Amino acid sequence: MTDEGNDARASVRNTYDAVAESYLDTIGGELAYKPLDRALLAALLEQAEDGAPVADLGCGPGHVTGWLAAHGARAVGIDLSPGMVALARREHPAAEFRVGDLLRLPAADGEFGAAVALYSVIHLEPGELAPAFAEARRVLRPGGRLLVAFHVGTEVRHLDDWWGHPVDVDFRFLEPAAVTALLGAAGFDVEATLERAHHPEEPETTRAYILARLPEE
Repeated sequence: MTDEGNDARASVRNTYDAVAESYLDTIGGELAYKPLDRALLAALLEQAEDGAPVADLGCGPGHVTGWLAAHGARAVGIDLSPGMVALARREHPAAEFRVGDLLRLPAADGEFGAAVALYSVIHLEPGELAPAFAEARRVLRPGGRLLVAFHVGTEVRHLDDWWGHPVDVDFRFLEPAAVTALLGAAGFDVEATLERAHHPEEPETTRAYILARLPEE
């Protein structure tokens, strides 16, 4: 990773450390009003290898990881922010949480039967998406599925204040076709691509979901 990339990752980590409690209070209950997200997560679990751990990559305060654990998964949340991981461990003791980077996941080869990355790849630099998807492939078992969600477009939104906290973070919107191509280059077969409008509780962006699968050996 370049020095610029290291600086960007540090800014993301520091931002999420700063907003962790506010993020939990504001977004930690979001699955209650997201039926499509719940349905996709349920489909992912239904198709995952029995008993295989499921990873939540960029887990934030752990609400998705906790949902996965509550629905029978051996769930492991991974996040760049130690502050977020501390909150996740406090709020969701039934799941496991690790501090780690999407580009260097703290996980063994083939450790997980499935993984989700919901709005976590939006903080990667353009050149980091391919390595992140390659790393996701490394930690998934053959036949494992990856569910990725992101904001649709080409915009980059920068925040220097978030819920009253001084921050320094970019939110990169992505084009589904470009993400699909990168997943294919990393060895995934894309099974489904969905888009939806925002819910009233969300910022006004179009959301995309891509469900991809690794080939069986």
